[in-house]
Amino acid sequence: MILFSALVEELRSNMHNNRNALYIILKKSPTIAYQKINDLAGFTGSRYNLNLQLHFPDSKKIHDIDSYGTENLGIVVDKFRRTFPIPREDIKRKAIEVIGNNIQAQDAYMYEGKEGIKLVLENGRIEILPGSIHLWCNVEDKKIQSYCDWLLQNVYFR
Repeated sequence: MILFSALVEELRSNMHNNRNALYIILKKSPTIAYQKINDLAGFTGSRYNLNLQLHFPDSKKIHDIDSYGTENLGIVVDKFRRTFPIPREDIKRKAIEVIGNNIQAQDAYMYEGKEGIKLVLENGRIEILPGSIHLWCNVEDKKIQSYCDWLLQNVYFR
């Protein structure tokens, strides 16, 4: 059974173990550092049979080494999957149940026969597609981890 919480913990550990090397590379070239960061993320994801990426929507955040693996993650399980294996309403209902009533769960990215859900949180968002999940929020929140554990077990690796 694949758990999001274990994936994030392993990613954080890999980032921490390579912190000094990343710092040196970052001082020389943020572009090369970005590649190395995602090489580490890719390695971690490959151990779980998925593609794991870190994103930096604010390019200055690449200099915050301690935040690597805590936010702005992309997890691709099957980039060709177009529909969810369970009803979208079940996914939205579970989000509200686990994360709380203070979120907005809405259909999104619904075109060309594709499905998607966007969860608008107090401090970010989660984009859930049939083959991937993109977390534009702090993933260290236990409620977020619990929900993502549920997603991996019930949507992505059924």
